[in-house]
Amino acid sequence: MTDSRSPANSLFTRNPRNPLLTAADWPHTVNAVFNPGAVRLKDGTTLLLCRVEDRRGISSLWAARSSNGVDKWEIDPKPTLAPEPDKNPEEVWGVEDPRIVWLEEIGKYAITYTAYSQTGPAVSMALTEDFRAFERLRLVLAPEDKDAALLPRRYRGCWLMIHRPVTGRGAADIWVAESPDLRHWGKHQLLLAARRGAWWDASKIGLATPLIETERGWLMLYHGVRATASGSLYRLGVALLDLADPRQCLMRSDEWIFGPREAYERQGDVAGVVFPCGYTIGDDGDTVNIYYGAADTCIGLATGRISEILNWLDTHGEGGSEHSPII
Repeated sequence: MTDSRSPANSLFTRNPRNPLLTAADWPHTVNAVFNPGAVRLKDGTTLLLCRVEDRRGISSLWAARSSNGVDKWEIDPKPTLAPEPDKNPEEVWGVEDPRIVWLEEIGKYAITYTAYSQTGPAVSMALTEDFRAFERLRLVLAPEDKDAALLPRRYRGCWLMIHRPVTGRGAADIWVAESPDLRHWGKHQLLLAARRGAWWDASKIGLATPLIETERGWLMLYHGVRATASGSLYRLGVALLDLADPRQCLMRSDEWIFGPREAYERQGDVAGVVFPCGYTIGDDGDTVNIYYGAADTCIGLATGRISEILNWLDTHGEGGSEHSPII
């Protein structure tokens, strides 16, 4: 599909059916539908695990399924993964922004999501085989932390997780941690720091979708925030991590590659936001479909090619360590 309104040099093409999902599609009255995790199931079905905010302001996660990943969505009649504040007090204000990764070693999907409470946002995890029954590992990273996703396999015997803590100096940077068992996390290391000054990613950064494996390395889509006179502006950038050691950043983009442009991205509960949390890969192994929250109100789809993103990064990339100071 093509979007005739896209600039000639755009790496992503918006789907002409955007927004794909809105609050009006839901079986119950809700305020907004956004920031979905995404996965393509073994039968080819695209499953989105959508953040759905009710009119109280509390979010839960709902599954929406489509045979083509674009339309005719079948939405669960009730929340697929709802907050359980009685059992898990860290979820008293809701569960948000899921990322989904298939872990071949254990034969389950790992869902990392933000648990929100009076103490702030924190990272929780749940495991599932079918998105019907879930094993909750509960809180795995304490507040303030979010924007987390696992890598799909172990490195040197340990699982790795990308996450975004807020440090004592108020910085919101991308870190990596490791665990022997998915429950206990340590050896935290700064991976990528927000740039300062006039940069598009000067205020804070965080992981967008789970990492994308390529022959050249792990492709990391990340959101960057710039504070402006009219509020924060959320846009998408890209970095490349070493395939043999994802703790090492090889390159990061000097420019953003996808930003709010259409009315549904610029007008909503939070204006000027595109926020991908999930992707699927096409049958050709090169097409990448990113599913994103638009203005914290609805869900959009944009499609690009991994090969084109890598080629673009060769001419618009900087050394990964240049803007990643040791703290």
